[in-house]
Amino acid sequence: MRILILGSGGREHALSWKISQSSSCDALFIAPGNAGTAQHGTNLAIGYNDFEAVKNAVIDEKIDMLIVGPEEPLVNGIVDFCKNEEALQHLHLVGPSKESAQLEGSKAYAKEFMAENNIPTAGYKKFNAQQITEGQAYIAECQTPIVLKADGLAAGKGVLIIDNIEEAQQALADMLGGKFGAASAEVVIEEFLSGLEFSVFVLTDGKNYKILPVAKDYKRIGEGDTGLNTGGMGAISPVPFVDEVMMQKVIDRVVKPTINGLGKRSMDYKGFVFIGLIEVQGEPYVIEYNCRLGDPETEVVLPRIENDLIPLFASLKEQQLHKEQLTINPKSAATVMLVSGGYPEAYQKGIALSGLDQAKDSLLFHAGTKMNASNLVTNGGRVLAITSMADDFKDALSQSMENANKIQFEGKYFRTDIGFDL
Repeated sequence: MRILILGSGGREHALSWKISQSSSCDALFIAPGNAGTAQHGTNLAIGYNDFEAVKNAVIDEKIDMLIVGPEEPLVNGIVDFCKNEEALQHLHLVGPSKESAQLEGSKAYAKEFMAENNIPTAGYKKFNAQQITEGQAYIAECQTPIVLKADGLAAGKGVLIIDNIEEAQQALADMLGGKFGAASAEVVIEEFLSGLEFSVFVLTDGKNYKILPVAKDYKRIGEGDTGLNTGGMGAISPVPFVDEVMMQKVIDRVVKPTINGLGKRSMDYKGFVFIGLIEVQGEPYVIEYNCRLGDPETEVVLPRIENDLIPLFASLKEQQLHKEQLTINPKSAATVMLVSGGYPEAYQKGIALSGLDQAKDSLLFHAGTKMNASNLVTNGGRVLAITSMADDFKDALSQSMENANKIQFEGKYFRTDIGFDL
């Protein structure tokens, strides 16, 4: 099978690493990829939102399966585009339709879906630019902290948690005034839930599902979960407090109603459902849905999956996922993300990396790198994910930290406290 992965981050490197091991993979292409994905396949210099270029690549390279990594092309309708192209009718697509991807593309859509299917989540109201005064009045009646979420995609930065009523009212005005562009044309104001967060990943063909390894990521830039939100500074899997009792609650109250809800709406969903959850006094609540694998959670989830991914993906097309088996390694995986100085705000690119050959007993997943002539340089805010496995997540973290200190680039930063709250 000839396979094309869309994307350029750590998630796509992890997918490339895993899929390249499949006996069913005859050729692997990644668009646009990074310096890490090039170790496992052929990078194609096309943008994943350039649907015509993707179509031409599928035809030119005789692609059999298209795996969509990031959320943006899914929300923009890449799956619908491919299904409507006569020349692409043969294509196995791993990713949901445009409407289905609205579970991530619109916070309000997701909230309405959860209410419709009695899925536990925080209370909320949504407001648009014509309702700033009403929104600010609503905030005045809320308890702090106040959670403000841009309704649309904002590259993981559209969520604000604010402890002061007046600051939250101003932030609402700023967001509806265009702080996050079209993503904050509407803003969801949400009840704050206090607890420990975790992520459940589900692969579904729209009717059947498999639950992948559970993970927990760390979004804030600073130690102790302080400072600005990022795309993710590290992750662990499994999550110690998510025991069998908690998982059964998640399955009964969240996973099954979610999959049933897709069916009730006749949604074309063949791919990943990422369910962001929070445990509040022993009960699971949904924070958000994503319509793809998370990053950097992918870098701890995929190393724990022992079987070939391609038969799983191939089974989605005809809704035969229930016939496949999933084997999970019981060991713990932990990843630490190396980021550029200044991230998640302004940062430099093109800075040389060294010491990767000194990092032993860990997997190195490139997130924001490229080759400049024969030199490996930074090409993003999140640069490299270092994943290790051990019997205990603390030992795995220790190994990742050891290698994080060996890899060098100017301005390098990483959190040393991943897993601190466990």
